[in-house]
Amino acid sequence: MARLEDRLPENVHGDYFVDRSCIDCDVCRQIAPSVFAREPAVEQSIVARQPATPGEHLRVAMALVSCPTASIGTAAPGGMAAATLAFPEPIEEDVYYCGYTSSSSYGAASYLIRRPQGNVLVDSPRAARPLLKRIRELGGVRTMVLTHRDDVADHRIFHDTFGCDRVIHEGDVEDGTALAEVKIQGLDPVALAPDLTLIPVPGHTRGSVALLLRDRYLFSGDHLFFSGELGRLDASREVCWYSWAEQIRSMERLLQHRFTWVLPGHLRRYRAPSEDAMRAELAELIDRMKRG
Repeated sequence: MARLEDRLPENVHGDYFVDRSCIDCDVCRQIAPSVFAREPAVEQSIVARQPATPGEHLRVAMALVSCPTASIGTAAPGGMAAATLAFPEPIEEDVYYCGYTSSSSYGAASYLIRRPQGNVLVDSPRAARPLLKRIRELGGVRTMVLTHRDDVADHRIFHDTFGCDRVIHEGDVEDGTALAEVKIQGLDPVALAPDLTLIPVPGHTRGSVALLLRDRYLFSGDHLFFSGELGRLDASREVCWYSWAEQIRSMERLLQHRFTWVLPGHLRRYRAPSEDAMRAELAELIDRMKRG
């Protein structure tokens, strides 16, 4: 848990606080936006308003257990039990957000898809004991899709616990993922199942992939995200580790697919009002990427 002596002075007075170890990953601001805010002066999250309702207290406690660097603290730790059991958290239909982010993936999101044919875990959360227990209660994990090399976190623990096959593109195989059971090659989409399509999207990394569920949900890794600050779909040239030109071409290939949700590893999830609206927003992003 966070250290009281390292409490950021920008926090408002009260039980909850953020300390100097915050890495500005945005996790707490996504989970409890009414309490946490970004302080530009220090480029870190702070408690901008103390929680006032039971619901807000639960959201803040969920942010605390999900923080990848244990940078959130409280003088009143009661009520944590409900927060530890709140993940995976339903997003829509059978798609869940796992919380419990890992410092090794800089707080990246991971998602659980519940399916009669076997559950899918998209990228790896922190292998916290309460999360492992809840995932087992929800049916375990049959397949783990690793969208790229950055967000693999505790994949080995999930494999050992659930016996799941790990899927990764060969372009992102490193020492830590060399034993992955399924290695995808090339640029062509791969049907993992009738409702699951793996789409290679090189750019952020050489072997980045996106997972498309039922022509509705696109799990985009670090390839594509929604910027809450800008209010639009976006991609980051600053953290493009392989090729910006390839990332643009990969983005263009996404225009061939239908989806209304973008569920990224970092920054915000987004649901467009329609497939056509999503396609138009994606086309606008491609134009911006080409211009600069």
